[in-house]
Amino acid sequence: MKMRSLLFVPGDRPDRMEKALGCGADGLILDLEDSVAPAAKPEARKSVAAFLEKYPAESLWVRINPLDGAEADKDLAAILAARPDGIVLPKAEGGASVNELVRRLAERGNVTAQVLPIASETPAAVFQLGSFAGVKRLAGITWGAEDLPAAIGASSSREADGSYTAPYEMVRALCLFGAAAAGVAPIETVYPAFRDLEGLATYAARARRDGFLGMMAIHPDQVPVINAAFTPSEAEIAYARAVVAAFEASPGAGSVSLDGRMLDRPHLVQARRVLDALRERE
Repeated sequence: MKMRSLLFVPGDRPDRMEKALGCGADGLILDLEDSVAPAAKPEARKSVAAFLEKYPAESLWVRINPLDGAEADKDLAAILAARPDGIVLPKAEGGASVNELVRRLAERGNVTAQVLPIASETPAAVFQLGSFAGVKRLAGITWGAEDLPAAIGASSSREADGSYTAPYEMVRALCLFGAAAAGVAPIETVYPAFRDLEGLATYAARARRDGFLGMMAIHPDQVPVINAAFTPSEAEIAYARAVVAAFEASPGAGSVSLDGRMLDRPHLVQARRVLDALRERE
């Protein structure tokens, strides 16, 4: 499942959902939570269910409301018959939250939907970022930098230049390592300044450098920038193939020489990841 770019679309805006299909995102997240006012949620559920029914071949996810409120079960009741590819779970607090969602999915007869938890939106969630290993239906782990500061009384998660303050850099890193420990895709959070595409390119490149495999978006214009950042360049692909070939030429060696550099097994792992990403794109 490709997850370079996941675009949020308000669930009460069918017109935007239709337009979003052509933006090139690997998946759409039809939102029933933050972007939909309480009074609009019933109609949004109908719109999302109808959209899912209309486009069964598209990669479509639904962000439901948090599990600890009454809205989540209403969301599931409205959408599951239309078989979304996945559920984005806000306010997740560790693997137990995902297990509870999976239980509710199975209870309603759904055995296919994957789960992407937003795993850092409460203080308690931060202490559970290492608890996702072995959780069923887990497609990846992502994080958020907006709800958590509000929950703890911080004025912002960012410095004046837009970079994260130390507490939120820590949470970002824990999400990255938690996903790696669970063997699933770490997905970078959104870049709110949607008109700043140059800044987005820098942000997304940093995310890929650090080990994230994809990123969420809040505007269609962000999608091509994100896709480019998380797609290996021709130079990267050529180098990765050369690394793999060098190790294949010396199958018993722990290290090899390539272009005047000594390479060991971690370099081979990285090269194979680049080629795996290429195969996913194809």
